[in-house]
Amino acid sequence: MFQSILKNEEDKDLEKIILGNKLLNWYEKNARDLPFRQTKDPYKIWICEIVFQQTRINQGLNHYNNFIKRFPDVKTLATAEENEVLLYWKGLGYYSRAINIHKAAQQIMNDYKGTFPSHYEEILTLKGIGKYTAAAISSICFNGKIPAVDGNFYRVLSRVFADDFDISGSKAFTYFSELAHLILPDNVGDFNQAMMDLGSEICKPKNPICIECPLQEDCLAFSTNKVSDFPVKTKKVKTENLDLKYYFVNRKGQFLIQQRKDDFIWKKLFEFPISISVDLEPFVKGIKVINHKLTHKNLQIEIADVEVDSEVVWNNLIKENKYIITDREGSHEKSFPKPLENYIQNTLKD
Repeated sequence: MFQSILKNEEDKDLEKIILGNKLLNWYEKNARDLPFRQTKDPYKIWICEIVFQQTRINQGLNHYNNFIKRFPDVKTLATAEENEVLLYWKGLGYYSRAINIHKAAQQIMNDYKGTFPSHYEEILTLKGIGKYTAAAISSICFNGKIPAVDGNFYRVLSRVFADDFDISGSKAFTYFSELAHLILPDNVGDFNQAMMDLGSEICKPKNPICIECPLQEDCLAFSTNKVSDFPVKTKKVKTENLDLKYYFVNRKGQFLIQQRKDDFIWKKLFEFPISISVDLEPFVKGIKVINHKLTHKNLQIEIADVEVDSEVVWNNLIKENKYIITDREGSHEKSFPKPLENYIQNTLKD
């Protein structure tokens, strides 16, 4: 445990100088050239942190740029329609993030008169912002002295100190926050970004590039040839199997959709009808089964192709269920779960 490694204040100061400054020197020369690193605008830093929570930099960069271009500031985002925000989040997944940033923007307008809050505790009150994101914004934009502890911190620190504290436990965040404070330099904003780059590019979960690591000389896991043993994680989240069924009700290139509620997966996205009446069953032309993985969920999605050739039946169906009519081109203006979007594009090819 790190308490035994750093026995007194002199040790702590020494570690801070050696590790903290080594990392900053490395970052100064090796920092990735990313557009959001050319700004201290808390709005843009916030959006980038949310975008890249579940998305690799190279995959999400265009999405980030397009989102910022359409919603360049808090007011523009707050006053936009939710469905448009979801549309510009299309392709990033985890759509609850988009719903939360929309609500948080409205919070900023209502509670802070449109000015992004500067204190860590205030940032933490915004919808969808956790401790990591609040610390990142606070340190990068407002010189806050709080480490932005995430998986990169867990991995780097547990390896550097050969620390076997279980990162899956409820106390892991507090523990590694205290450990990070021991090596925290004055420039915490750059330190946090350096840890992100180090964890993403060098000290990776698998096949870390130790030979290029600026902390290699100080890494106890490396010196004892036990890098693969850290971090320690004993608890695994159980994966749930989930069956879904949809009906692709279509006629002459048009099809019917509805908007999901916000009480389950794919909140507020558009989907196909989830049931049909008995008199529509003769119109079922075929069934396709799609397997799709979400975080901690394995989905088996059954989609029945329902081709309605009767205009009367079609009109009555729409009237009774208040379905929305769209077509392949119109679907581009809606946000669908990825497997349904793929189904549309593959079924209604030009």
